[in-house]
Amino acid sequence: MRVCVIGTGYVGLVTGACLAHIGHHVICVDNNEEKVKLMKAGQSPIFEPGLSDIMQSAIQAGKIEFTTDLAAGVAHGEILFIAVGTPPLPTGESDTRYVEAVARGIGANLNGGYKVIVNKSTVPIGSGDWVRMIVLDGIAERQKTLVTAGGGVEDRLPELPQFDVVSNPEFLREGSAVYDTFNPDRIVLGGNSPRAIAMMEELYAPIVERKFAENQSLPPVPILATDLSSAEMIKYAANAFLATKISFINEVANICDRVGADVTQVAKGIGLDSRIGNKFLQAGIGWGGSCFPKDVAALIHTADDYGYEAQLLKSAVSVNERQRLIALEKLQQVLKILKGKTVGLLGLTFKPDTDDLRDAPALNLIEQLNRLGAKVKAYDPIISQTGMRHGLTGVLVETDAERLADGCDALVLVTEWNQFSTLDYAKMAQLMNNAVVIDGRNFLEPETMVRAGFQYVGVGR
Repeated sequence: MRVCVIGTGYVGLVTGACLAHIGHHVICVDNNEEKVKLMKAGQSPIFEPGLSDIMQSAIQAGKIEFTTDLAAGVAHGEILFIAVGTPPLPTGESDTRYVEAVARGIGANLNGGYKVIVNKSTVPIGSGDWVRMIVLDGIAERQKTLVTAGGGVEDRLPELPQFDVVSNPEFLREGSAVYDTFNPDRIVLGGNSPRAIAMMEELYAPIVERKFAENQSLPPVPILATDLSSAEMIKYAANAFLATKISFINEVANICDRVGADVTQVAKGIGLDSRIGNKFLQAGIGWGGSCFPKDVAALIHTADDYGYEAQLLKSAVSVNERQRLIALEKLQQVLKILKGKTVGLLGLTFKPDTDDLRDAPALNLIEQLNRLGAKVKAYDPIISQTGMRHGLTGVLVETDAERLADGCDALVLVTEWNQFSTLDYAKMAQLMNNAVVIDGRNFLEPETMVRAGFQYVGVGR
């Protein structure tokens, strides 16, 4: 099928590359010329395991193109994905100006032939009908322009373009987005047009049939067809539930710290209950990234708009904000005064296998440690390697873990990169002023760290 993906962030680029990989002809549109130039050369502007390989093979197969020309993309695609960013505003609501601009641009460039316009961006509930209205506005503006330019009604479009809007929320995890695309738990399609839903089912057929899955013997991927608003709510509800689950186990961890229980054992015990499950029960210093904070805030804001106070969600956010300071409290308990001390952070990104620093707990730690007069150093496998600083201030980014440890009074494990399980901690302990490690993700083995010469402090352990 012919596909156009507008916006090449995490969602758009992964979606476009993976759809090209399974055989569709994809044009990806972005208004950033430098980014388009980079992608045309087969280079991914984001770090995502496996993405560059898929992009390069799709380019060689002639299945994917990159352009800044929206009109060309709209003309090409039977299915048009809107995958631009919806960053949070200070009020908590999503900034939909980029979605609006794209929808208006699509309307201004629609020609003959039926199109399915897909909301892939995480948009406020009710945005499906809103996007339809904006597309129609774009069509009307184009009609008006044609009449003005031609001077007569006969210069209007011969017939109004036919299209339907579908909500197709993404459930991709940064760091495993390519894997998640080919191995989804479910595919959600929201809309009221059987024709549009049928086209989307045809688009995803190779994925539904597990032709590119890690385990191709599994049953077909479930497809849930709903109305537009329910599909939009599913996305918010899923992320809000997972964020709440993390806040719950962090609250339990804080109680464990006070009563002498081990939250890792507690999490294992409750996770064996099939009604609870063991995922997202890893206690630590809280959640961050581009999705959880934004989506929970947006759902709270939507509830407020409709006269309901989402108390549970507000509490989940409150617990998370406090949890980010847990590492700071533990440093103060061990080192007492932090002024004049050197603290090293193991990891900067909000999770492993990504270069994303958006709303990362490390940023809060850096800010607070600086405020208390500590010197802050950090080592991150991606940020250190690529030299990307993302506007980082108040922190010295080292090139390896041993340079990080040298002269430190304590280390804080912030991101559970796999590489951090095999570091030479015995050597690092010798390089430090005080061999203290605050394990902010309960990732390290306490006994191993003690043998290496460290004083080990976990969360809820």
